[in-house]
Amino acid sequence: MSGHNKWSTIKRKKGALDAKRSKEFSRIIKEINVAVKEGGPDPDGNPRLRLAISNAKGVNMPKENVLRAINKASDKDSANFTEVTYECYAPHGIAIFIECTTDNLQRTVSNIRSYFNKYNGSLGTNGSLSFLFDRKGIFTIPKDKLNLEEVELDLIDAGAEDISLEDDYYTITTAMEDFGSMMKKLEELKIEPENAELRRIPKNLERIGIEEAKKVMKLIEVIEDDDDVVNVFHNMELTDELLKELEK
Repeated sequence: MSGHNKWSTIKRKKGALDAKRSKEFSRIIKEINVAVKEGGPDPDGNPRLRLAISNAKGVNMPKENVLRAINKASDKDSANFTEVTYECYAPHGIAIFIECTTDNLQRTVSNIRSYFNKYNGSLGTNGSLSFLFDRKGIFTIPKDKLNLEEVELDLIDAGAEDISLEDDYYTITTAMEDFGSMMKKLEELKIEPENAELRRIPKNLERIGIEEAKKVMKLIEVIEDDDDVVNVFHNMELTDELLKELEK
């Protein structure tokens, strides 16, 4: 999974340069909307809303934006967002799993289909690719906010399967069912992750040629730029050679 972690770091750096904060803000506002609709506007009694607020802090979303999003979602006349997933194949047999949050399902599926038509991919049926991925809890914490020697045993007790350090960020991985207990433990330890989410981690990676891989990554970037798309997961191996090309 290290290649995927490295790519996350590269995207984080590129995102800052490319001023993609608005995309992050939009994603989190939708997450706040869904959380409030599900569990109410009080974060103390709504774990999903607490998580959304924590992630908002991680991307430096102003507090007033967060409060505005909570208040707007509390309005019974505000838009209702639906969470939907799409399982697809990119060229060269690469599996892509897409998570969306949308207020218009017809628009979203039409857009996703158009991307795959343009890049010679295909949409699969729901459930056709999910067996290729494991759902894991992923917590990203800046190195200077976590003294690993002091808390490592606490993190393992809370369900940490792996703790890795790359580019001044710790990544803690848990099983999906331990996501909540890890979030609770970090709150107890007063450690605030920059980002916490459930990700789909490929069980096996597919290696293809550099030029072919760059075309697949172009498709993935187009999908990620869609306002309705929250996450894009794939099973393509991100080799060091490919990562160097993507950094250019």
